[in-house]
Amino acid sequence: MARPPLTLAALATAAVPGLEVRAARAHTRRSHGAFDAVEFRTTDDRHLIIRVPRSQAAESEQSADLVALRALTPGVRSRLPFAVPSFVGQAPIDGTRAVVTDFVPGVVSTADELTAHDRLAESVGLAIAAIHSLPAGFVGDAGLPRQDATETRESVVTLIGRAADTGHLPAALLRRWEEATDDDTLWRFRPTVVHGTLTADSILGDGETVTGVLGWSGLAEGDPARDLHWLLTSRGAAAERALGAYIAAREGGADAHLPQRALLYGELELARWLLHGVDERDDTIIADAVGLLDGLVESVHDHSSEPLSPETGPILAVGDVERLLDETPRGRVPVERSGTMLTDSYDFSELDRLAPGAAGSPGSAGAPPMDATAPIPLDLSDWGDAAPQSGDDDSRQTRDAGSPDSGDATDDQARRNAASS
Repeated sequence: MARPPLTLAALATAAVPGLEVRAARAHTRRSHGAFDAVEFRTTDDRHLIIRVPRSQAAESEQSADLVALRALTPGVRSRLPFAVPSFVGQAPIDGTRAVVTDFVPGVVSTADELTAHDRLAESVGLAIAAIHSLPAGFVGDAGLPRQDATETRESVVTLIGRAADTGHLPAALLRRWEEATDDDTLWRFRPTVVHGTLTADSILGDGETVTGVLGWSGLAEGDPARDLHWLLTSRGAAAERALGAYIAAREGGADAHLPQRALLYGELELARWLLHGVDERDDTIIADAVGLLDGLVESVHDHSSEPLSPETGPILAVGDVERLLDETPRGRVPVERSGTMLTDSYDFSELDRLAPGAAGSPGSAGAPPMDATAPIPLDLSDWGDAAPQSGDDDSRQTRDAGSPDSGDATDDQARRNAASS
């Protein structure tokens, strides 16, 4: 059962000594979210948000997010062209804990919307490049995960081996993925600081600029390709501009096989979903994953786009992988669907010739942020843009955002991120 907004607002006063709340509202799009989240204003005009996890997985995610936020010191944050939430306080509740952070304003958009217009697309590319350009020393100092290229490759091999051990992995995919991991050229990259769980939902914008990035539970040093997975699936007209801005900002730091690894990670999400079902002993999830893997085999044979490596033959675009994820009827709320991979239409080596420029006018749709000068009533019905009810498909593209969690994890997102590591 979701906790009442005013109850969580009152709990915030216990989490932050001296805090006085003057207005509050729920910050949850759908009733099946991973967190209960409430944003509120204080009497000294601070805009904060409190979150309470609704599952063990959400609690683990919140704990990892707190470690990451504390590792992002003021010095590190000063190198980023966007805002990152800051920890304010916490309080125990029902065997878990409520965490208060400052509220980062901005609107969440789909991947296609983030790459629809030049200026916003360039800002997205520059934001990701800024993360990957951070000095990696603070990652080790904070005890966060660090993987070099060899360790990254080994972790992929281990994942493939675990999937094969279930007896449900098609031989064609096992052979395909093993050939990719055997290709030495694919794994020659320089590790960078990575967000680790970056998707379009992680990024907040104001129409032309990225204003904030959320969800830092996967912060680590590792393969930058993991953060570009979602961007490579977008169908926005300015998607190439986003990648061009990223490449230019990295100043030669991006390796030529980065997109192939990103696509491999996309295919491996199906293996992760299978392993999640096995770990949970959930026959429904296992059957779902098996069906998706079988569909992947068929699609691999039907497509001839950018290869993982010279040995593997044609690759299934990640957009097609996500299509497979979306096709299984489960009575769930739809999520965004991605299209053809950008790497199908040009060589990645040509990206270094794409220089970011100023053109276009972003048109990301979104509910307006709260007016900082207007009084905020405690009567939630007076907000006018209160959280939509369960099943509101349009809320995904129009909601206000800014919390480290939007409290709205869908079944599809769980399927894509199951057993992530």
